[in-house]
Amino acid sequence: MCVLLLGFGFYRLINARSFQLGGELVDRVETTEKVVALTLDDGPSERAPEVLRVLADLGVPATFYLNGRDLDARPELGRAIVAAGHEVGNHTYSHRRMVFVTPGTVRDEVERTDAAIRATGYTGEITFRPPYGKKFLALPRYLAEHDRTTVMWDVEPKAAAAADIAAEAVREVRPGSIVLLHVMYGSGEALAAIPRIVGELRGQGYRFVRVSELGG
Repeated sequence: MCVLLLGFGFYRLINARSFQLGGELVDRVETTEKVVALTLDDGPSERAPEVLRVLADLGVPATFYLNGRDLDARPELGRAIVAAGHEVGNHTYSHRRMVFVTPGTVRDEVERTDAAIRATGYTGEITFRPPYGKKFLALPRYLAEHDRTTVMWDVEPKAAAAADIAAEAVREVRPGSIVLLHVMYGSGEALAAIPRIVGELRGQGYRFVRVSELGG
């Protein structure tokens, strides 16, 4: 029984959205203002131009959490994201789970991605988001020592179809929410859901901002 309890506690710890063992973590900003941040993980993939067109048509700024490996493979897409005025965050170099890794691995995964992000011309603060939301020991310690902010989320639709993804997101959003979507890979349903999410939330008085703008 003790082993099961310890295992459950460890699982909860490494997957916690609102807590980590060191460093600043944000999963939502406490505010009464109707603001929401749309965050898009992974890539950039060959779908990035389509993602940028959708956001441009809607006039929505987003925060992209990108992988260094994909930025090195497609630097022109990273530059296009930055040129469009979006915010860019660090999602590690290889998208590996950052649990039971060495300090050297953490440093390499973060700093190689920082370099790839800076190569796009991005000059803003680079926040960090762990792949799969998993973080333990070496990663939080590195982030705390380097004064880096971990950005998690409080809204992550699990549905498969665009209409259901949108309905779930709209239902869960509160003032100051951070919405996570995966639009670079997969079926395309998450990308197709964005116009409905934006339209319905704007109809409720919400304004879309970058993560760095959530706090005013």
